[in-house]
Amino acid sequence: MTNRDNKIIALASDHAGYPLKEALIKYLNSRGIDTIDCGTSSTESCDYPDFAVSGCCKVLDGEADLTILCCGTGIGMSMAANKLRGIRAACCSDVFSAKYTRLHNNANVLCLGARVVGEGLAAELVDAFIDTGFEGGKHQRRVDMITALEK
Repeated sequence: MTNRDNKIIALASDHAGYPLKEALIKYLNSRGIDTIDCGTSSTESCDYPDFAVSGCCKVLDGEADLTILCCGTGIGMSMAANKLRGIRAACCSDVFSAKYTRLHNNANVLCLGARVVGEGLAAELVDAFIDTGFEGGKHQRRVDMITALEK
């Protein structure tokens, strides 16, 4: 996380996730949260791994606190994002998981399926994800174990 009072959230999507990404940018901005749009910019077919990288790099470079990735199911984005060292991405479609992936796993990327969750639920998932901090304690040891797997 960067050293700022307000969070900055990076968002990226493929063509299937584009409408949901756009809705979430508007939603986050209405909450007063700054966003970085990492593409795509239309519903024209594109490759989700490229946009997973562009969104995740904003967290890795310290330009954003967290990233949200949207594709059709959220699964492809999650798979691509988790290939990057330092990324802990979780594909969530329920509020409990979105909250606890931050609380216990210190996830820094939320992946959403635009064909799985609607805009209302997506906003709830985003709220749970970005408004929850990492609990630390015994969970830090486990996150460290995950990080060690990257080496």
